[in-house]
Amino acid sequence: MARRTPEPPSPAVEAPRPTPDARRPTSRRAARRPVEARPARLYDALLATYPDAHCELDFATPFQLLVATILSAQCTDRRVNMVTPALFARFPDAAALAAAPLDEVEALVRTTGFFRSKAKNLVAMAAALVAGHGGEVPADMEALVRLPGVGRKTANVILGNAFGVSAGVVVDTHVARLSARLGLSAADDPVRIEADLARLFPQERWTMLSHLLIFHGRRTCDARRPRCEACAVREMCPSAR
Repeated sequence: MARRTPEPPSPAVEAPRPTPDARRPTSRRAARRPVEARPARLYDALLATYPDAHCELDFATPFQLLVATILSAQCTDRRVNMVTPALFARFPDAAALAAAPLDEVEALVRTTGFFRSKAKNLVAMAAALVAGHGGEVPADMEALVRLPGVGRKTANVILGNAFGVSAGVVVDTHVARLSARLGLSAADDPVRIEADLARLFPQERWTMLSHLLIFHGRRTCDARRPRCEACAVREMCPSAR
């Protein structure tokens, strides 16, 4: 959401488990041990600050969320929400999108960036849904990551927000940045960050945890100029100025 990191190619069905390597600091920017962040207190403080945290992509069905999430790579949620109404009006379901002329889809998603590859993935994804799932989005990690243009991060978005299944933690640029600043993970790789977060927080909190970190990253903990003086978790943050 907002600008997203590249999709990590991990088709695992189970929640990620930390490996010895995943617990080792891989950069100087986050050399603190995760235990210092006191995850439970941190989560509660963020939830009190952002009780309405949610997925900011507009959607009415799992299919619409899947399309919007694919479009959101390297693009803001706001821009995606400007594009999808016309796209969904023209191609309301998987069958319609699977039969869509590629150049027409490209024209509709052009402003989201990388529009040619996104349009190609959208049409191929829709065709795969029609061919293998009766046009419906599967509520299954293994099936989702087999779809064109879908990796583990996108699958986590769909499962958590369209189906209420906390299969993993969505790690976008905000989640990755805040995980380091808050001392939750010493890793740079999204798969390792997800494994660290999954170890620190109970599974029923994984979906909301992503929303809370994204909201905090967008509203307070800016990449270049974090507003530490207005931060609700400043006392628990090892990076607070």
